[in-house]
Amino acid sequence: MSFMEVMKQVKKQQFAPVYFLYGSEAYFTDRLRTQMIANILKNDRVNLFTYDLEETSIQEVVADAETYPFFGGTKLIIASNPVFLKAKPDKLPFEHDLEAFAKYIENPVDYSILVLIAPYEKIDERKKISKLLKKNTVVANCEPIKDKEVAKWIKMLADDLRITLENDVYDLLETELSTNLRLLKEELEKIALYVGENGIVTMEIAEKLIAPTSNSSALRLVDAVIDRNLYKAIAIFKDLEKMKEEPIALIGLLAFQFRTILRVKLLKLKGYSQFQMQKQLGLHPYVIKIALSRENKFSTEKLENIMIRLADADQTMKQGKMEKGLAFELLLFDLIK
Repeated sequence: MSFMEVMKQVKKQQFAPVYFLYGSEAYFTDRLRTQMIANILKNDRVNLFTYDLEETSIQEVVADAETYPFFGGTKLIIASNPVFLKAKPDKLPFEHDLEAFAKYIENPVDYSILVLIAPYEKIDERKKISKLLKKNTVVANCEPIKDKEVAKWIKMLADDLRITLENDVYDLLETELSTNLRLLKEELEKIALYVGENGIVTMEIAEKLIAPTSNSSALRLVDAVIDRNLYKAIAIFKDLEKMKEEPIALIGLLAFQFRTILRVKLLKLKGYSQFQMQKQLGLHPYVIKIALSRENKFSTEKLENIMIRLADADQTMKQGKMEKGLAFELLLFDLIK
């Protein structure tokens, strides 16, 4: 079932004895977890029990589920990180008794609700326990959303917060935060606090408030190169270092930006429209729009030369000829001066 379908059932007080939340989108698992605590326990946490299956065996969780609640009512048991579902399980100092778990899945008690959270991109579908979970439990798909669904989710989150986004802001959020719903929610909540209920979010406000990411910082680095501002470029690089970004990865980001500018420039010379460029390159409209705003600052020869210098710096770092941070600073100096 989809996240939305399971959420609707929980809100309607339609509960199953065992849930299997599967996927790496933390926003979905967090929302379902919070909603279950609110609707099943009415926020009374006396009967809430949480376990990390990297620290506790599944048989202990089953034993707790089978133990009648001391204060009556319904027990909600949440167990995360079932490593035994992975193709190559992590080594633990104890064994998980999967036979005991399988018996419980097939015959759960009626006074406990067990929620198993597997925050993984993939599990081993061939395993008996995986098949049992998919057959005998309510499975909530908590996989990341697709690129084409991002705008819909941004609109939904913005409507919940009672704010209105200008069209350019959608493009910015999609490009910067991609399919990370948790990050989208956090950034929109921050913006909502700034503009207030029924506020309108302009591009200026969004750019000022959205936390810098690697992508946005790479764009700012490109701008610093265009402006021939070495001080600004080095400052941005130092900020990225604090974000634990590797210089080799930063070269990759810069290469993507300059390669996009070059490809857009070449297509423009051939008479392509912005829509045709987007279709040809398979990139987000906002990425094309940004590249178009920058391409006239460079000649084709200059862009090709920049790509060669980026490749040389990448090789220097990978071969260990120079300390990476120093090599990147020299690259910026070379590009600007």
